[in-house]
Amino acid sequence: MVNPFTISGVAAPLPVNNLDTDQIMPKQFLLGIDKSGLARGLLYDLRFEADGRVREDFVLNRAEYRGAKVLIGGSNFGCGSSREHAVWGLQQAGFEAVIAPTYGEIFYFNSTNNRLLLVTLPPEHVEALVAEIAGGDDKHVSIDVDNEVVIAPSGQRYAFSLPPRQKQMLVEGLDMVGMTLRQQAAIDAFEAKHWAAQPWCCIDLPAQQQRV
Repeated sequence: MVNPFTISGVAAPLPVNNLDTDQIMPKQFLLGIDKSGLARGLLYDLRFEADGRVREDFVLNRAEYRGAKVLIGGSNFGCGSSREHAVWGLQQAGFEAVIAPTYGEIFYFNSTNNRLLLVTLPPEHVEALVAEIAGGDDKHVSIDVDNEVVIAPSGQRYAFSLPPRQKQMLVEGLDMVGMTLRQQAAIDAFEAKHWAAQPWCCIDLPAQQQRV
């Protein structure tokens, strides 16, 4: 671990099992050629009625959860299609982390690559956290990535684990390209060895063009 990293803020409980990416980001919001404007589409059919009226009782429309940084979901969160827009929409809406018992596999890797923290906790711990937040006045949680622990409003601590590579990407702000470039010295050494052993691969190219 290089630097301490903590996410703190309001946590919004949405303990819905099998909440798929089609619900997280409906298809009508996938028509753009860039990533902009996706916050509006986040969970659109849950946040709004068919006629566009706001569903006042939906968790993300309630005043006490506005500005939430953490979303607490149910099992198999983010299952379904591989639309990366689901991750982008969560981030554009201000979410920096999701806590759930399990995740859809593709959503998990899309989140990792975009540095959206996914915390995996046992179902009973998620249920306890949801009950505390939904039933209390304090809605704030802290996720201590350095020590791999979620701290509830009461001070109750829930341990989790992150793969070292995922933690490094999150803390250092690296994507997959950035992680690859961390190995630049090893890449250069391999290329030098490769060309020395097989010079015929690029024998007719100027020296400055021999590296692909």
